[in-house]
Amino acid sequence: MSMNKEEKVVVVGAGLMGTGIAHGFASSGYPTLLVDTNADSLTRAKDSIESILSAGVKLGKVSEESAQASLARLIICRDLSEAATGAHWLVETVSEQLAVKKAVVTQAEPLLAPDAIIATNTSALSVTEIAAAVPNPDRVIGMHFFNPVHKMKLIELVRGLATSDETVARTRALCDAMGKTSIIVNESPGLTTSRMSALLGNEAMYMLQEGTASAEDIDTALRLGFNHPMGPLELGDLTGWDTRLSVLKYLHQALGEKFRPCPLIIKMVAAGRLGRKTGSGVYRYEEGKQVPNSGLKASAL
Repeated sequence: MSMNKEEKVVVVGAGLMGTGIAHGFASSGYPTLLVDTNADSLTRAKDSIESILSAGVKLGKVSEESAQASLARLIICRDLSEAATGAHWLVETVSEQLAVKKAVVTQAEPLLAPDAIIATNTSALSVTEIAAAVPNPDRVIGMHFFNPVHKMKLIELVRGLATSDETVARTRALCDAMGKTSIIVNESPGLTTSRMSALLGNEAMYMLQEGTASAEDIDTALRLGFNHPMGPLELGDLTGWDTRLSVLKYLHQALGEKFRPCPLIIKMVAAGRLGRKTGSGVYRYEEGKQVPNSGLKASAL
């Protein structure tokens, strides 16, 4: 299935994930609007996208001309209604709260193009429940990207109860046009990746809490022993421990005791140590870079 790269894409939410997704669409040739009510978040998002493109130019992965063209295709906007008008794709990346996601799609849906597809980046919530908020639930699908979006090739496409075969086919073609590999997942708590990742990250935090090994060595074990691109504690800092905690609570309720959140995660979230976005999580960060030997010590826990 060929894709029309004149179709307008709206990405809602200028957090880490939304920023990466917006960069992915813009750099793949799509006119892209990134929407957030927070002006500071939009400014940070645009700066981040410029930084990713600049790094790509320096590494010889993209030309200066291509990078500038990608930036020209990106518009940042605070008004969802304005952005959604006539759009062919809407990808929401707002906080993992069902009511918030429903509010976004309910506001945007009447303004989209008649055959528009609504995608949710949720990794834990029900696509079927989100789809129930709009008149055409057959055109709602889960589209779960991975951080950092410009490096991670996988997208999980999640079928809700009403998601049509046409919606799956069109969205899969969109993934292909972005240079991504997609897998099809039937709706279930945690999908495939979040379910496995939640267990791994939770167990890594238990190991840290118990003093089994240092944070650095736990991460090194996964990177070198299992060829993971980053360790589970580094990944938690990147994702945000508040997000991780929300997912674990949901999975614990849906799937049982093995997903009970580690007390250390609860303690860190209460202390505001959410990861990279707050400057500290399991590790400390300065100017966006991890401070060497800054991992939480068992003696401090």
